[in-house]
Amino acid sequence: MNVEEREFFTKIKQAAFSNPFGEERRSIDLELTRLNAGTPNIEILAALEAKVAEKIRTVIKDKPAGMSGLSEQDRLLLRYGILFSLFHTSCHAYDRLIEEQIRVGATPCRVVFAADVLQKFSNFGFSRQEGLRYFALFFQMRRAFYFISGIAGSSQCIRNFRSSLWENIFTKDITLYDQFLWNRMEDFSTLLLGETGSGKGLAAAAIGRSGFIPFNQKIGTFSESFTQAFVSINLSQYSEQLIESELFGHTKGAFTGAVEAHSGIFSRCSPYGAIFLDEIGDVAIPVQIKLLQVLQERVYSPVGCHKLERFQGRVIAATNKNIGKLRHQKEFRDDFYYRLCSDIIEVPPLRRRLAEDPTEIDEILIFIIKRILGQASTKIVKMVKDFLDGNQPKNYAWPGNVRELEQCVRRVLLKNAYDWPRHESSGNAISRISQGAENGSMTAQEMLSDYCRILYDRFGTYEAVAQRTQLDRRTVKKYIQKAR
Repeated sequence: MNVEEREFFTKIKQAAFSNPFGEERRSIDLELTRLNAGTPNIEILAALEAKVAEKIRTVIKDKPAGMSGLSEQDRLLLRYGILFSLFHTSCHAYDRLIEEQIRVGATPCRVVFAADVLQKFSNFGFSRQEGLRYFALFFQMRRAFYFISGIAGSSQCIRNFRSSLWENIFTKDITLYDQFLWNRMEDFSTLLLGETGSGKGLAAAAIGRSGFIPFNQKIGTFSESFTQAFVSINLSQYSEQLIESELFGHTKGAFTGAVEAHSGIFSRCSPYGAIFLDEIGDVAIPVQIKLLQVLQERVYSPVGCHKLERFQGRVIAATNKNIGKLRHQKEFRDDFYYRLCSDIIEVPPLRRRLAEDPTEIDEILIFIIKRILGQASTKIVKMVKDFLDGNQPKNYAWPGNVRELEQCVRRVLLKNAYDWPRHESSGNAISRISQGAENGSMTAQEMLSDYCRILYDRFGTYEAVAQRTQLDRRTVKKYIQKAR
């Protein structure tokens, strides 16, 4: 390779292993294609794919012995370019497979394009084992991109959120994941924090459906359907007496009413999947101890049985409660917490998303209406948006987050109406501050705005609020008018 080719493939290596939801990847793509920032992503990627393919042909053609005629360092750089090219030229096929598998469900779909892609790996000198692993890794990456991209929004907090989900699946350094962790992620538990209705379940599903699943070349399918790789349980729905049975299962006759054996959720989770423990903050100490054993030793016993069963999946937990407060009150064990928090991801509340980017509600409405109707009808989206613009109270806080917005959409579709709270009392603001402080979900600006509103309701003048907050009167007025 010459200097320019070496620099190009070095950049491609960086692009191949950078977070697709981060700023670095887009910056590299623009630099290599020399297109302006306003160019649509699809055009940028198409231009880059063409350029990479051309560079690969040039480098190999210039060497009489092909890749074997390159130095070890240049062969490695070219290898990254080939992986980049093979992945991106296969993306459409992977996307069709994902959508087909969602329609089919539990039975793994036949991968009709597998032989072609695996042959290309072989043609470029990859061993059969390498080709199979990268073929499965490509599918995992495309699934992760598909499901994380399904989280609508353009605000900075939601972009950071999508980026965090990608890193949770592939780590900050995907080269580390590629070399050491692609088949070892079951030891990394995740704790999702956020208010009720903010989207913790959607985030958990994106992680849980994006695990590595091997490809079985003999039968032409992946080892299992990713639709079966994610199982969830809402722990707040069960009493302490029943929750162990729901988690670990029970044998026939294990307790009064156990007329037959029951499989718990841990037994239903595949080795390539993840289990989602929602409302983990509601679990009593005895159950925490048993869950801790599963996390530490990867084994459990059904109720009424001493036989140990092995759990090989990944654990994702979520709560809308203040874990720090629960730990301080000795209601949540420290050892259990430290086993859960390999990664902690905060799900931003809807009010923060809209404060950063008010137009984000349009994207969320499209997502909601598509889920309700099966299609994103422009007419319906406009109808709902017009209703919100004409009826929603100014700076409404959406205390129920995206879940509340979805129910609002359903009510509009049914009755063209929604029961808005017509004014916000200081009690609402106090409740919001308390919840926001517990969850860590409020910005300083949001908290100050609500606090000024509370003081204004109590003392009646901007001057009185300014005196107590030691803020300028005009600043106080701005915060009060901004208060939800």
